[in-house]
Amino acid sequence: MKIMFFMSIIFFLISNMFIFISSILSKKTNLDREKCSPFECGFDPKCLPRIPFSLHFFLITVIFLIFDVEIALIFPIIPSFYMTNMFIWFKTSIFFLIMLLLGLYHEWNQKMLNWTY
Repeated sequence: MKIMFFMSIIFFLISNMFIFISSILSKKTNLDREKCSPFECGFDPKCLPRIPFSLHFFLITVIFLIFDVEIALIFPIIPSFYMTNMFIWFKTSIFFLIMLLLGLYHEWNQKMLNWTY
């Protein structure tokens, strides 16, 4: 028990030492206006470097990621069919699919799936 405690303290100190050394060595000393500004073929930028971002496009992306993760979680349900109790497998699968369909219904009800309003 004491050995694990001392080893964890030693690992913690070594990792913090490496983080501190890397932060010292990676400091950039020449911070001037030219290096901090965006590059436009050698000219000063004429407009803001940030462009307007479509919030609707972002929401569509988040919805896609959520459904993508849910589908990745559905795939292991199929092979586990033979290894588990049928009632527990059925209950878990139905619960997961109902949650997926409720999320889809909520997004459809909020009109998040329509590209134009």
